[in-house]
Amino acid sequence: MWLSKQMRPTPPTADADMGMTTIGGEQTGVVTRGEVRDLPVYGPGGYVWLPENGKAVLVIKGGPGGEEQCVAGMRQREAPKGMKPGEIYLYGPEGNSVYLKADGTVELRGGRIDIWGSLMVNGKPYKPCTCGEEGSI
Repeated sequence: MWLSKQMRPTPPTADADMGMTTIGGEQTGVVTRGEVRDLPVYGPGGYVWLPENGKAVLVIKGGPGGEEQCVAGMRQREAPKGMKPGEIYLYGPEGNSVYLKADGTVELRGGRIDIWGSLMVNGKPYKPCTCGEEGSI
């Protein structure tokens, strides 16, 4: 009995916490209750994201005492007006974005859009119009 009263339970640890990035990119550093560096970054499958310096992020803690940590994401931006459940909107820097709508529409916004590989339109290879160019018939 005396021994069981003398044993103290380990202090509770948070399973998740908000933190502020101190080092952005692949070698992410975050301050929650103290700074931790070189944290792995996790996101949805097929999505690659590198946190920016000075942004609020969600840090998930695991293992005994919460010493195993990772960055899981950051607070979402405001959804576009009229966005429906199931739709996906990817914000990028400088106002670039990709919007996948429920009706099948794909909206790409950016200063320049590059396509690598072949471009198909309605199942047929795209061929740009040469109308009005010198040498066209």
